[in-house]
Amino acid sequence: MWVALARFPVVQHEVVRLRFMEEIYIQPMDGPAVGEMEVEIVERKGLGHPDTICDALMERVSQALSQAYMERFGTILHHNCDKGLLVAGQVRRRFGGGRVLKPMRLIIGDRATAGLRGERLDVSEIAVETAKAWFRTNFRRIDPDRHLRYQVEFQPGSEELASLFCGGGVLGANDTSAAVSYAPLSETERLVLDAEHYLNSSAYKARLPETGEDVKIMGVRTGRRLSLTVAMPILDSYLECEADYFKRKEAIYEDLLVHVRDRLKSIQEVTIGLNTLDRRGRGMAGMYLSVLGTSGEDADSGEVGRGNHVNGLIALNRPRGSEAAAGKNSVSHVGKIYNVLAHLLAKRLHSEVPGLQEVMVWLCSRIGEPIDSPQMVSVQVRLQSDLTVPAVKNSIRQIVEEELGRMSALCLELAQGRYPIC
Repeated sequence: MWVALARFPVVQHEVVRLRFMEEIYIQPMDGPAVGEMEVEIVERKGLGHPDTICDALMERVSQALSQAYMERFGTILHHNCDKGLLVAGQVRRRFGGGRVLKPMRLIIGDRATAGLRGERLDVSEIAVETAKAWFRTNFRRIDPDRHLRYQVEFQPGSEELASLFCGGGVLGANDTSAAVSYAPLSETERLVLDAEHYLNSSAYKARLPETGEDVKIMGVRTGRRLSLTVAMPILDSYLECEADYFKRKEAIYEDLLVHVRDRLKSIQEVTIGLNTLDRRGRGMAGMYLSVLGTSGEDADSGEVGRGNHVNGLIALNRPRGSEAAAGKNSVSHVGKIYNVLAHLLAKRLHSEVPGLQEVMVWLCSRIGEPIDSPQMVSVQVRLQSDLTVPAVKNSIRQIVEEELGRMSALCLELAQGRYPIC
């Protein structure tokens, strides 16, 4: 039995019985909210970052396999495509347009059922064609046939784990795993996420096509001052000389500064450092240039699980689970299901239960137990000063029960790509 921590007043701790599990623990949060802390650090790895590429790609491969399994066998079979690696290539940058000397290599793994009842499915071909289609959709400069090489390392899963997929209905958890998420975003988190979305939006790329997709933003807030360090390459094919680079960089900087300032609320001051490794007079070595739009072309490799949480951020002041959601199957792997469910629960609780200023949801599974029956659900809440936990416990219980009760629908929505995971 889990015991409430001593620092929480007994009157504020509630244990509520649920029909899907033994109990849910509802506790008040102590200490200041993240947005009230003196220091806050938030990172966002954007669309073109090698780690985000791996997460997004492997998630898309899982969705494609799920669709193929459903069409061929009528059910989603055992697979986990969560061991992706993007190995950096090599390029030669030049004003007016450089070229690729060595393609990037995409390694795709690790478990995928290739057949059922004597009928086979070419899971490797599905993975490669899905990856190529994803690159064509998301990158203007990458030709997936010329600029990448593919290595698929799918192997059958263990008999014990594969057997989880034979029961029908809500499946058993394939792991003992925990997840946590929260709502709402702090102002710093919101600004960091918004800035990357802005820089990688289709409208922005149409207006400033010289900007690459590999956007990385680190936000550091001290008090009411926010400092954003932004890395975003400029495509060499649009540049004539070094002076041209720094002129375009200044215009990009001014545009982003105006965009962020227009969205400030309690934060009073923002400063931005753009491509801060740049040095005038050093030629190619003093500018962040790119041929393809991603540092994966020659500077940085990527790996699944090193990027953003399912809410799109790496928030260092927040708790975070150890599981990467990307690429895991959507019907039994709680490393994906519970990460997304915790995120959805926190958002819904915050928006629908009056008086909840902040919510944190913790979920833990036990391997083999039905995924709609977690071993533990814990909800931590920051309440308005005139409220107590007993006043909100029934509303919290109802929403948790509803979300657990629609587990089959959630799994299908995950397989369809309804929820972003990076």
